[in-house]
Amino acid sequence: MSTESRTIRAVIRGRVQGVSYRAWTKKQAERHGVSGWVRNRPDRTVEAQFSGPAEAVEALLAACRRGPFAARVDGIDVIEETELATITGFEIRS
Repeated sequence: MSTESRTIRAVIRGRVQGVSYRAWTKKQAERHGVSGWVRNRPDRTVEAQFSGPAEAVEALLAACRRGPFAARVDGIDVIEETELATITGFEIRS
């Protein structure tokens, strides 16, 4: 396993609000050992920041492409962050 760290910002599009997407993402992040946050945006997308070992971030991103049972993910825009996040744990933001 690589020790390289990665921080990304992701905007998830589709039916991702009102389907427990944020709570599901928090559980998945904790399962993969990724820190960061997730929040709903006014445009009905979900935005998240993931930071941790590159392989864990990629695994979480792959899970987010599927999403929870009631969600429909139409696409994810990923932005690589130039600085690693300093947040510990994973939180749901309003």
